[in-house]
Order: sequence, then C-alpha cells, then structure tokens
Amino acid sequence: MSIVGRNLMEPEPTLLPAEPEVTESLAAGEEPVDLAAKHPESSLVWALLAEDALSQGYTVEGYAYARVGYHRGLDALRRSGWRGSGPVPWSHEPNRGFLRSLAALGQAATAIGETEEIRRIQTFLRDCDPSAPEQIAQLPR
Repeated sequence: MSIVGRNLMEPEPTLLPAEPEVTESLAAGEEPVDLAAKHPESSLVWALLAEDALSQGYTVEGYAYARVGYHRGLDALRRSGWRGSGPVPWSHEPNRGFLRSLAALGQAATAIGETEEIRRIQTFLRDCDPSAPEQIAQLPR
C-alpha cells in the first residue's frame, strides 16, 4: 500500500456503524418522532427532527433537536475510536446523521445569533469533511 499523498499525521477516518433498524423504518414511512423514542441514540433521527422544525420556523425546537443529535453523534464517534479530530467522511452513509445534526445546529445557531457557536460549527463541519456543507445543502427539503 502506497503512502504517497497521505498525511501520516492525520488520523484515519472515523466510520460510524450502520443503523439498519432506523434506516429501514424510515424507508417504510415511520415518522422520526416515533423513532426518536425507540432509537434515541440515532443522530439521524434527531437531525431529521431538527431539519423539519427549522424548515417550519421552530428555531428553538430545531436547536434542541440538533443539539441532541450532535451530542449523540459525538458519543458514537468516540465509541468508534474518534479522539476529537480527524475525518468523518460524508461518503460513509452512517456518518451523515451526525454531520446533518451538526449542520442543523449551525443553522439554528445562526437563526438565534450565537456568533461564536456558528464559527465553531462551520469549522468543525469542514474539518470533518470539506464536502459535507455542500452535500447537505443539496438534500431535498
């Protein structure tokens, strides 16, 4: 295996485990609010709740949902070996719930004018995966 072009100081990407019960339930039409009660550890469920609340103008509720998804995601990242830095690639689908929660938290922080939080979240999201903000912006709303 060649190491040319790889930054040896950067940690390996963190890849969260799949959540087949959650993704299958969502595909079957189950509502995120119902899934949050069954799978409170799922960042994806909290991200969906946050995005929905924010799209309807419920900023405080969206902020709260996003904050839960963000913290649940940090817990999952740590369990998966993440040590506070390093890539969390959007290309790995199970990472998307955390990344979407982080982006929703940034959106809510922007709406309430939490300036330092906005900058911190933007940096963190880009550090996780520079393509994540663009990928998230392209999601259907």
